[in-house]
Amino acid sequence: MSTAANISGTISVRTTEQGLPLALSVEPSELRRDPAELANQIMRLCRQAANRAGLARREELQAAGLSSEMLALTGLPKPEDVAAQEWVAEEEYDEEPQSWLREA
Repeated sequence: MSTAANISGTISVRTTEQGLPLALSVEPSELRRDPAELANQIMRLCRQAANRAGLARREELQAAGLSSEMLALTGLPKPEDVAAQEWVAEEEYDEEPQSWLREA
């Protein structure tokens, strides 16, 4: 299991290694967003949490002595894969802060 949250911390998810959500937290202000945007954000966070959980599992297996060849066969993400995916996701879903002059 792993967790992920958006930049502002107003949406967070806890998922299994496969990305199935186990817990979801959404601040009331986020419920005013377009439903499709909110759903996309939640799905992105589920993928992010799943990748992190997969990375943690890979590290556990590596610490247990699994060879590099066997780790490659598991299909679990490498640290550089997770970092690259999170960087791309941040670029695509970068959130602009809400102005205090506008109603959120």
